Amino acid sequence: MDIVRGLTYNLRGLGFSLKVPALLLWGLARFVAVVLLSIVLAYIILSYHQEILDLIWSKPESRWIQWLWHLLSWFLSLVLVGAGAILSYLVSQVLFGVIIMDRMSRITEQRITGSVKEAEKLSVWRQFSHIIRQEIPRTILPVVMSLLLMILGWLTPLGPLFFLLSSSAAIVFLAWDNSDLLPARQLIPFRERLRFLSKTILFHLGFGLPFLIPGLNILFLSYAPVGGTLYHLEADRFTKQPNSR
Repeated sequence: MDIVRGLTYNLRGLGFSLKVPALLLWGLARFVAVVLLSIVLAYIILSYHQEILDLIWSKPESRWIQWLWHLLSWFLSLVLVGAGAILSYLVSQVLFGVIIMDRMSRITEQRITGSVKEAEKLSVWRQFSHIIRQEIPRTILPVVMSLLLMILGWLTPLGPLFFLLSSSAAIVFLAWDNSDLLPARQLIPFRERLRFLSKTILFHLGFGLPFLIPGLNILFLSYAPVGGTLYHLEADRFTKQPNSR
């Protein structure tokens, strides 16, 4: 089943990383970066918690209504912390996360095949700009899709269904963000890679299931590029085997 297969590749990637010191160190660097950014951004956002709450609803004088105001305050805190975590992930991805992910993918490919296959020889600057250009649509598309599904959930009576679809879309795109590194490095067009995603949604859904575990999701995200690269390497190897029968 594709969902189980996707989950297996995520776990295999984590296990493979623990055996390779270079992958272990790069994954830890990404893990620490995301955690530190999450703490800093959450602190900054929560510093303006009272000001934001006052803009929404000033503290009522009636004690009978204050309990509702306190409930809103706690809910706003959770939303702000979640927003800080999402923002820290996006910032870390754009600034340096994608560089670490590409490096981990290259190390994995080197370990498995003995070389790193690229479509053409690019300079360091062209490699960097190409990686950034590839990461922008992979980062923006899931955010736009998730927001669209959330808005549809608010505007229609099918809120629980759209919430489930929004969560599923988020983990599918997160999984694709980590499995798309090797095809992107080989300069396969974005439209073709997106078409491949549409055909392997169940696999990516299974691959992204560990991202739903609070706390551990950051750890799995840190080493997910390894599992995503293993998936493409083994798929390519399988399809390129000569037919012996």
